[in-house]
Amino acid sequence: MHEMSLCESMLQILEQQAKAQQYQRVKTVWLEIGALSGVETEALHFCFSVVMQGSLAEGALLEIIEEPGQAWCLPCGINVPVEQLYDPCPHCGNHQLQVNGGDQMRIKELEVE
Repeated sequence: MHEMSLCESMLQILEQQAKAQQYQRVKTVWLEIGALSGVETEALHFCFSVVMQGSLAEGALLEIIEEPGQAWCLPCGINVPVEQLYDPCPHCGNHQLQVNGGDQMRIKELEVE
């Protein structure tokens, strides 16, 4: 389950930022997750609550902002929405797509005290 390691990395970032920004506690984490990132949000919620126990983010809320997938269709020459990797272009049916959005995960915002 790679969601556990994602949460552990997230905790490291929160701890580093707490030192740099001088905050003591994290109340809410807003996380942008792309549709093509391969992250299972239910598993992430579970892992988040487990990993954050005993840390500055214990009891923090995890808010997920879902980003749609996007790709550049080489034959059409346009950006198209995609729901999964290896989907065909919704316009021409071709599979020559280059993903250019919705494949990342990032901390967008924090509520701290």
